Amino acid sequence: MSQDGIGVDLNKSLGYLLKEASSALRAAMEEVLRPLGMSVTHYACLELLAQRPGLSNSELARGAFVTRQTMNVLLQALERDGYVTRPAQAPVGKVLPTRLTPRGRRSLENATVAVRSVEVRMLADMTETEQSAAFRILQSMIRNLRDSNDGA
Repeated sequence: MSQDGIGVDLNKSLGYLLKEASSALRAAMEEVLRPLGMSVTHYACLELLAQRPGLSNSELARGAFVTRQTMNVLLQALERDGYVTRPAQAPVGKVLPTRLTPRGRRSLENATVAVRSVEVRMLADMTETEQSAAFRILQSMIRNLRDSNDGA
């Protein structure tokens, strides 16, 4: 509890600390991506497409933690600038599968180096054992929260 007995003591709240870490990570990523003409969402979209070519707008939005509308605007810009391609007509249903172009792949390669440098900095004072433990713990937290949502 906080000092006045109401709410959560932010100094002892793991949830608050995770949110603060997430915010610091995003700011550091934005800082290294900005000179490359990218945002974190732009990078996330390209990374998702490199790993899973042909994702739809909705799938990309979920993977990048943005709305479908935000992703649609980004995809239109990425397509206009030659980073991705989408067919003029959906091969099946309404889904327009998106794929990286060679330009998109080159851009992603540079961004990946920049983002990896942020992650290395974030983990710099942790041993490999601590990094592995942190990874397992975070995965467990995510799984627990998602599993409890499935039953709700």
